[in-house]
Amino acid sequence: MSNYALTVTSPSSRGIVAAIANYLADAGCNITDSAQFDDKETANFFMRVSFDTPDGPDLAAMAEGFAKTAEHFGMTFEFHDESEKMKVVIMVSRFGHCLNDILYRWRIGALPIDIVAVISNHMEYQKVVVNNDIPFHCIKVTKENKPEAEAQIMAVVEDTGAELIVLARYMQILSDQMCQKMSGRIINIHHSFLPSFKGANPYKQAFQRGVKLIGATSHYVTADLDEGPIIEQDTVRVTHAQSPDDYVSLGRDVESQVLARAIHAHIHRRVFLNGNKTVVFPASPGSYASERMG
Repeated sequence: MSNYALTVTSPSSRGIVAAIANYLADAGCNITDSAQFDDKETANFFMRVSFDTPDGPDLAAMAEGFAKTAEHFGMTFEFHDESEKMKVVIMVSRFGHCLNDILYRWRIGALPIDIVAVISNHMEYQKVVVNNDIPFHCIKVTKENKPEAEAQIMAVVEDTGAELIVLARYMQILSDQMCQKMSGRIINIHHSFLPSFKGANPYKQAFQRGVKLIGATSHYVTADLDEGPIIEQDTVRVTHAQSPDDYVSLGRDVESQVLARAIHAHIHRRVFLNGNKTVVFPASPGSYASERMG
């Protein structure tokens, strides 16, 4: 058996679920998992269906056959072969906790992605990247060369066929043009103190204010910097007895976990843009299973 997915976005309408289920049944498919959401505020409907078939479908033919149903309901849809790993470019600066976490999850198969390149504006992580047989590109970024540097970055993305860019604590602001070109295909991670504690040393600021919860937010990158549609968030509790350095260490842990969960949701096509928000469906059974334990 092979596993496939159909993702659908459409205006809310009666009969959509039945139409999708009937089409898949008539095509000889067995639905193994399904999630849907009808947003009353935006009048938008979202659905993700996992299915399998003994012989393996011709997805191009299925898409062609589904087009009439999609047109009737005004759907935007895609069929996906879940065995095909998404090509990903990771970008990092001098904080390596998220990069190392992604590499470990990738090695054991917990994040089934194809890392086609790592780009950095520093050399700190060249060895660890190359030791994993992943191409490493050091692209220095300054105020003077920023357009040229971004052109080099986009050349790597286009040459590798990357479908997703992950900013694993990449400490450079991307241009509006790049954000628009890669809309919905760049994921960022940062602490969850914004907008309260901006600038340098946000954890020290939080410590000085006696914060009791620290956390992280992963979101799609837009021209509005850290205000893109949120994919995943989490928190960890701290007490008066912990130091600013404890805050930083705990923050790094939660950042790594949140970013990994956001990537997992995106590569399994569980995230749907809904205006300035997202719809994120639960993971399908078995999608967290890794190929080996360590």
